[in-house]
Amino acid sequence: MTYPRPVPLIGDGTAATERAADPAGWALPDADRAGLYRTVEARRDVRRYRPDPVPDEVLTRVLTAAHQAPSVGHSQPWRFVVVRDAGIRDTAAVLTDRERLRQAAQLDPDAAARLLDLQLAGVREAPLGVVVCCDRRAPAAGVLGRATFPDADLWSCATAVQNLWLAARAEGLGVGWVTLFRPEELAALLGLPDGVVTLGWLCLGWPDERPPAPGLERAAWSRRQPLSDVVLADRWPAEEAAPAPPPSRLRSPVPEQVVGARDDADRLLTPPGSLGVLDGAVARAVALGRGGLTGGVLVLAAADHPVTAHRVSAYPASATRDVVTAAVAGVAMGATAARSAGLDLVVVDAGVTGPPVPGAVVARPSGVRGDLVTEPAMTAADAAALLAAGRALGVEHGRAGLVALGEVGVGNTTVAAALAAALLHVEPAVVAGLGSGADAAMVERKRDVVAAALTRAGTDLDPLTALAELGGPELAVLAGVVLGSAEAGAVVVLDGFATAVAALVAVLLEPAAQSALVAGQRSRERGSDAVLQALGCEPLLDLRLRAGEGVGAVLAAGLLLHGLRMRRETARVDS
Repeated sequence: MTYPRPVPLIGDGTAATERAADPAGWALPDADRAGLYRTVEARRDVRRYRPDPVPDEVLTRVLTAAHQAPSVGHSQPWRFVVVRDAGIRDTAAVLTDRERLRQAAQLDPDAAARLLDLQLAGVREAPLGVVVCCDRRAPAAGVLGRATFPDADLWSCATAVQNLWLAARAEGLGVGWVTLFRPEELAALLGLPDGVVTLGWLCLGWPDERPPAPGLERAAWSRRQPLSDVVLADRWPAEEAAPAPPPSRLRSPVPEQVVGARDDADRLLTPPGSLGVLDGAVARAVALGRGGLTGGVLVLAAADHPVTAHRVSAYPASATRDVVTAAVAGVAMGATAARSAGLDLVVVDAGVTGPPVPGAVVARPSGVRGDLVTEPAMTAADAAALLAAGRALGVEHGRAGLVALGEVGVGNTTVAAALAAALLHVEPAVVAGLGSGADAAMVERKRDVVAAALTRAGTDLDPLTALAELGGPELAVLAGVVLGSAEAGAVVVLDGFATAVAALVAVLLEPAAQSALVAGQRSRERGSDAVLQALGCEPLLDLRLRAGEGVGAVLAAGLLLHGLRMRRETARVDS
């Protein structure tokens, strides 16, 4: 006699005999399977986005799919930080630009150039950022499966990323997984507690590209390996037959403006990116609403520095006043460069020795100034006042649409090196270089002075304190000019090392300022690359200039204006 099998009211209602009779009976219908495999095959790492918002109900569906991922011990360690805040996005974009240049610097020149040609992130463009975090605060031994594989919680979060990605693809959304971050910097940006780590930033939005193949494959960076190369039988083969390791490659405009600039370029009768690095600078100007630029202004700030008493410059302090006087008269090199490029000139006396320079805008410190080694460069009150004065100048002259920065100041490469070393947390040797006309002994003195200044002031300083302790008054003014110009929606073209350090102060104070920056040139100063990397800016020119006075910025500004004119006058395609 047999009895009916009790069928549970919840859970698995099948019996062993059913499963034995049809082992594949759990398969999805044919159409569903085909759709799944099509989704997997069509998943792409998207870098270009439309600015249109993602409806909340669509976002919820995608995040629900991510939350349904498998996790070791059913621990569900993932957390999804959905970023809409423009300020956070601005800072994140600075971090990615910075890392892109750092990684390029680790490659050979050809690979570096190819890397820099690639768009590797859509942080500024995508309407949403989703930062996937892993809460690792539970002891590994307390989670089933992690006692033996402690990192299985991270693997679980990776499966959540994949679920999110596939669901987004099915919805027609694009996802880009951006890991161009130093993990500790991204964690600090989001305020993550100790024990919670990030797996990177996911850009999420409607794609502005529909790539038929993976982007890096299309860019000839790499290709997909055959399946046979990655499937092994039973055990790892002998060393000589082992698979080769995978190749190792190392408030700013709103998304509508960033994407609009790219849309405009896409309609030109020329291949995308045909102007190389200049295309990026042109796109940045267009995104700022400055596509019609035909001119601008050079802001030239000047000051002397007590640090020259330590014999760190090959020129007498009187040279600063001579150059500034000539600039006001229109015959200094920076002034003639500006005139030839069609730029106006504003000369700022930020602390030239002696009485104020006639004809210059006066923004001078009123308090005691020190030599960096024994006393702060200037008082905190002066640093704040000069920053504010520079900001007002930037707002005023930023209406011209383009502001090139220049500086004059005997000894200011030492000041800039000290400030850069503190802000970047690097050794003096990384940032202290030859300056103009120095010899090896002078370079050693500069490094010693920078080291002594850092010992006195410390390096754990906020940007404004660092500016007062280690900066110069012209750098304070220029940092303010960057902020004010960015506020006015202007493009800011940097000159050399000192102006880049001033810009770094500005960006650390307000990250959105970075979206206004164009690096005019790669300075010969030792610390130039480190500062440009920190700014996430790739220079337009590499001419080994020593002129100072904003000459490199003016030359680059002229190039940018030419590029904008080409953008305006080049033929458009129909669609």
